[in-house]
Amino acid sequence: MATNPTKIALLIGSLCSFSFIAPAMAADDTSTAKIDEHLVVIGRTDNTPLNIAANVNVIDAAAIEMSGATSLTEVLRGRSGIQISDNNIGTSFAMRGFSASTAVNNTLILLDGRRLNNIDIAAPSLNAIPLNLVERIEILSGSAGVLYGDQAVGGVINIVTKSPENTGGSVQLSGGSFNTYEGRGDLSGAINKEWRYFFTGSYNQGDNYRQHNANETGSILGRIQYKTATDAFFVETSYYDDDRENPGSLTKEQFKQNPRQSVNSQEYVHEMTTAARTGYQHQLNQNWALAADVDYSDTLVSSLNWGSNSQNTRSLLMFSPKALANYRMRQGELNLVTGLDISRGKADFDSMQRNNVQEMQSVYVQATVPLSHTLSYVAGGRYARVTDDLVDGNVYSQGIDLDEDATAFELGLNYRPSVEHRLYLRGEDNFRFAKVDEQAYTSPGVLGLKPQTGRSYEAGWDWVLTDQTLRVSLYRLDLEDEIVYDSSATKPIGGVFSGANVNADASRRYGTSADWDWQITKALQLGLEYNYIDAEFTDGLNDGKELSWVAKHSGRGYVSMDFADSFQVFAEAIYTGNRFIEGDNGNEGDKLASYVLGNLALNYNRDAWLASLRIDNLFDKDYVSAGYYVDGVYDGYYSGRGRDIRLTLGYRF
Repeated sequence: MATNPTKIALLIGSLCSFSFIAPAMAADDTSTAKIDEHLVVIGRTDNTPLNIAANVNVIDAAAIEMSGATSLTEVLRGRSGIQISDNNIGTSFAMRGFSASTAVNNTLILLDGRRLNNIDIAAPSLNAIPLNLVERIEILSGSAGVLYGDQAVGGVINIVTKSPENTGGSVQLSGGSFNTYEGRGDLSGAINKEWRYFFTGSYNQGDNYRQHNANETGSILGRIQYKTATDAFFVETSYYDDDRENPGSLTKEQFKQNPRQSVNSQEYVHEMTTAARTGYQHQLNQNWALAADVDYSDTLVSSLNWGSNSQNTRSLLMFSPKALANYRMRQGELNLVTGLDISRGKADFDSMQRNNVQEMQSVYVQATVPLSHTLSYVAGGRYARVTDDLVDGNVYSQGIDLDEDATAFELGLNYRPSVEHRLYLRGEDNFRFAKVDEQAYTSPGVLGLKPQTGRSYEAGWDWVLTDQTLRVSLYRLDLEDEIVYDSSATKPIGGVFSGANVNADASRRYGTSADWDWQITKALQLGLEYNYIDAEFTDGLNDGKELSWVAKHSGRGYVSMDFADSFQVFAEAIYTGNRFIEGDNGNEGDKLASYVLGNLALNYNRDAWLASLRIDNLFDKDYVSAGYYVDGVYDGYYSGRGRDIRLTLGYRF
């Protein structure tokens, strides 16, 4: 459930937030926490967390403002068991026990339902999404293979942006450590009764914690919306630009000597993305609605890495029509969603003479059926087929055509004996197809990687009172043919470096999570979260070994207190347990040390003015934010960000 914010946080959220829009039907106002908050995209229908047989957490606008966080990374760090890996030029989010490199393709990232995961293995770029654009973040922990198919293995993170439901806007300016400066603004209003508009923009520049890691980042977005009692239409376009110097990795000795130093003086990555979306929904009658989205994105990545210049392009076109039904029965509501996901992605890597056209077609159906007013079940299935037309100058110079398919099924039970209690059971298949980078670099005789497949089992209990929320879940995730890079595998004929992408031995992950929020008084709130993951190989050479870069124990605690009418203080501690460095699948070396990050924020709100002072990594803890095991030597360390102080001033109108 969403955090139940304190009085100041509620006021900040109500003044700063706007109702959100999606290609689905309009939802209730959710600027404050409610027991039955509506989800717009997760579930691909308008629904509520307690009526979905799944582990869903919502971080609303009030909770984001309460934290004083200045980036999506800091909002998500430690939430819902998410483990973060940051190589100083990009961030990946791992859910349910994946390493940094595999998390990129096993955690599905959405922006208003539009896929941000790339056709290649590069992590989705979230640096250019400013927090003033975000209305809420929906996190579904666990597989969602039926509703979302490819890559929805460990979980789904959906970032829901603001929309033009209200008239007004805001301006924010901030500055702080490492010569960081940022400006953000948004504006919304009505053209007439049915038509409304929303515009937002941001600009950020800074030197960042490490040497040779300066960035210049900006974004703009414009949206126009039309809405009547039976029809909803929107069209939007956006542009994101992230230019960032690459400081490179450090050896263990270099990290200990000075974690801020850089081994590069010229390398950089410059990513520019243009995107456009449009969606339409029509209510046919009381029970049925038809909807469709068209999404297009085009990205140019210019970089200098390993002494070589490159210019890569990728594009993705998606068409997603669907039909939604809602029938009120004597036992409760019957919901049905069925649709198609059709996509065409293209990637070109000039430095490797590599290009690929990947086409995917999927069909899915899911039904939520009431057995009584307190008990319902969900059942569904998906079939997906993908084809690749791949050329690689070193390995497949003559080109190769690949064709794979996969299926997923789900069955779940949702039981609500009272308003306060919810119990659920869920089993769901998941899958992912290999990306262009992976298919282009396999061992001799391996002509294309098989789809990775798996199955997830989960049970959970939610207890919701007026002033408290407790959620507990248990899960197990089994994978077959997991797609990974193996440095010990035979490199391809014509390959330029050791190792290859492979279908790995079977692996198993099981764990538990618990989180508790308590509104002690109107002015005081606290929360605790704990996550345990046991992830290991269950077959092959590394049978019984722990999966690398997965911390068994992680957790988060926070407290928020209002005082002196206009002030609020927020403090949190985020714990990440020890773990083997990524790639140490044989568990041959020592584990990286556990660490705790402390964050503190002081917020002030009066009339139309808002001020926030946020300190990340309060105690200036040195820690490894990403690390890679290379040829038996620990020489791939990336430094976590040191103490970071940021002052933000805002005005709403």
